[in-house]
Amino acid sequence: MEHRSETTRDLLLAKATRMAALVKYREKAVVSRTLIETDAGTVTLFAFDEKQGLSEHTAPFDAMVFVLDGEAGVLIEGKPIQLRKGDMTIMPANKPHAVKAISRFKMLLVMIRD
Repeated sequence: MEHRSETTRDLLLAKATRMAALVKYREKAVVSRTLIETDAGTVTLFAFDEKQGLSEHTAPFDAMVFVLDGEAGVLIEGKPIQLRKGDMTIMPANKPHAVKAISRFKMLLVMIRD
C-alpha cells in the first residue's frame, strides 16, 4: 500500500481557515508556506519580519500579492508602491520587482502560469 504524506492543501480542503494564522513571524527572517503547488501555478503565504524582504528579481508569469497583515513596500520596474492590510497588486511577468517589509507583514502570493 502506497503512503502519501498529507500536504498543506490536503489539510485545508473544505475547511474554514484563518489564512494569516498558517504562517508565523520569525525574528529577522522571511518565512513561507506553500498552500497549493501545481503545474498551473502556486499559492504561497509569507511572513516578513520588519525590514526583511525579497531582493529584486523577475518571474516568467504574473504574481498577485495580497497583504493580510502589516505594511510593505513593493518595487515594480523602479516604481514604489506601498501596500497595507487589505491591499493587493499584480507584479507583471518578466518585469523586475522586489518586496520589503515596512513593518512586520504577511502576504498571500498567487502565481498563475500561462
